Amino acid sequence: MGAESLDDEDTPALTTGRAAEFLGVRPAFLRSLDAGRILRPERSSGGHRRWSRRQLALAARIRELFDEGLTLTAAAMVVSLQDEVALVTRERDQAHDELDHARRDLSRARRELAAARGEPIALHGPSARVHHARGPGVPTTALRPPFPTPPPQRTPST
Repeated sequence: MGAESLDDEDTPALTTGRAAEFLGVRPAFLRSLDAGRILRPERSSGGHRRWSRRQLALAARIRELFDEGLTLTAAAMVVSLQDEVALVTRERDQAHDELDHARRDLSRARRELAAARGEPIALHGPSARVHHARGPGVPTTALRPPFPTPPPQRTPST
């Protein structure tokens, strides 16, 4: 292993003892993560566990939740779900950015088309954005629920 690989978060570089010292935990905690298949460190040619920095960061997060009273399995599940939420949030934010970019491109293309046709150019900023939930050609009345019909009037029998 070259010195440049030490900068890689996924390089299995630390023994269980050194990793436990680094995290401030007992080696048994890290061994229990391996035994429970929560974190799977690589093994050296001699069969010794080798932990990466990424694994130690996960182990530290799991340990915090474990110290708050969760089981190791529950703590690992919470960490996994937190990571999934963070990923989905990043993907959502990226999609919003791409959508905003596409809207700007569309607006620019519409202005260029209007200019090429000699039509007046309407300036629209983000605050002038209009959302058409109904779509074109759908009358507003089609979306309203019908007025309830009143119950029949009872007339006294004579």
